[in-house]
Amino acid sequence: MSSPIQTFLLLGASGDLAGRLLLPALGDLLEAEPGRRDLVLVGAGAEDWDDATWQDRVRSSFTAAKVSPATLDAVLATTRYQQTDVTDAAALSALIASCAAPPALYFALPPAVTVRACTALLDVDLPEGTVLVLEKPFGTDQASAADLNGLLTRLVPEAQVHRVDHFLGRSTVLNLLGLRFANRLFEPVWNNLHVERVDIVFDEQLALENRARYYDSAGALMDMIQSHLLQVLALVAMEPPAAVNETDLRDAEAQVLRACRVRGGDPAAAGRRARYTAGHVDERDIPDYAAEPGVDASRGTETLAELVVEVDNSRWAGVPFRLRSGKALGVKRKEVLITFKPATHVPVGLRGDALPDRLRLVMGPDRITLGLTVNGPDDPMELDHVELDVDLGAGRLPPYGEVLAGVLDGDPLLSVRGDTAEQCWRIVDPVLAAWRAGDVPLDTYPAGSDGPADWA
Repeated sequence: MSSPIQTFLLLGASGDLAGRLLLPALGDLLEAEPGRRDLVLVGAGAEDWDDATWQDRVRSSFTAAKVSPATLDAVLATTRYQQTDVTDAAALSALIASCAAPPALYFALPPAVTVRACTALLDVDLPEGTVLVLEKPFGTDQASAADLNGLLTRLVPEAQVHRVDHFLGRSTVLNLLGLRFANRLFEPVWNNLHVERVDIVFDEQLALENRARYYDSAGALMDMIQSHLLQVLALVAMEPPAAVNETDLRDAEAQVLRACRVRGGDPAAAGRRARYTAGHVDERDIPDYAAEPGVDASRGTETLAELVVEVDNSRWAGVPFRLRSGKALGVKRKEVLITFKPATHVPVGLRGDALPDRLRLVMGPDRITLGLTVNGPDDPMELDHVELDVDLGAGRLPPYGEVLAGVLDGDPLLSVRGDTAEQCWRIVDPVLAAWRAGDVPLDTYPAGSDGPADWA
């Protein structure tokens, strides 16, 4: 772990991502940890803003995070904004030279602009200790991800590159690890001898929400499964790490992803896709996706994707891992569901169905539900099904705040490592190719439903 960062240089500071997510998360972090209030926030963007305009943006974002006046005043006392062409080497050089300490450069920019900015940085003398922070997507396929990784490591060492996956905050990661490895009950049965299937699901009720510019060129498979859900799979399926640190944990994740591939080796058969039509979600009228402003219906972008993969190793061989994510669905789900194999023998005389045990790991807020078969309350010979629930610690910060804490501490524990970013693309590239070739039909489902009627 390197020295803590003292300067946070936000490229794209005038954009939506900075104002809606990053600045409020920074406010949350500084409020929870007052010792960080000497951090210098520097904003840079294309807009010709004066200091008053920039301070208004910071004030508005921090107010949304409900930070104290002391935290807000500490940041406003040192923050500044500089109009900058982030793709120009000379402009970037002057901007970075104006920082009193090696900065964390946060690229709150469109992916293509981020690549151009990083290319420009090749001609900049970066101070030792500079950290680069990138938002997904990390490339558009395996080859472009490898090219991006090559570019980044020409600028700084891999340990100083943070590829942000805000889907999993530190608390959720540690909750998953604690459940798996701190309980003797689970580890002996966490394998293909006892597990029937694993479902990793992120169904949301939100529709497009004015994100056509990005989402219509990505779709559910690239937006969620290729990045977030494969990272969750790695945590669920990995071997026990020796320690929870950036090296051991990320090595274990990489090992799983290298063994992961589409089930049966057939990318057309392993995945399904669909797009929502007009409907209702929680009494909200949702228009047909294809009619949304900014959507090019001819692209055939999916808003619901499902992919079944397998992990080809001795622990998981034969177990299907179903990854599913979609928009404008009737029920919100963000969970990992472990379905165990049925009991090998139920004694004669016990009546009813001995359903498979099911362990549900709900994310955000984190909760565990264990479904078991027990004797019924009236007739003890009649089997019944019950669920045991426990809420897990949410942590002091939202996921984005936890990610920023790792960046400022120089701890890439929650960062996506370069080789795993490439592996995630390797897994989904054949599926994307099959979809683009028209080998898999684009089904439809009404907004507010559970998906296409004929999906089992």
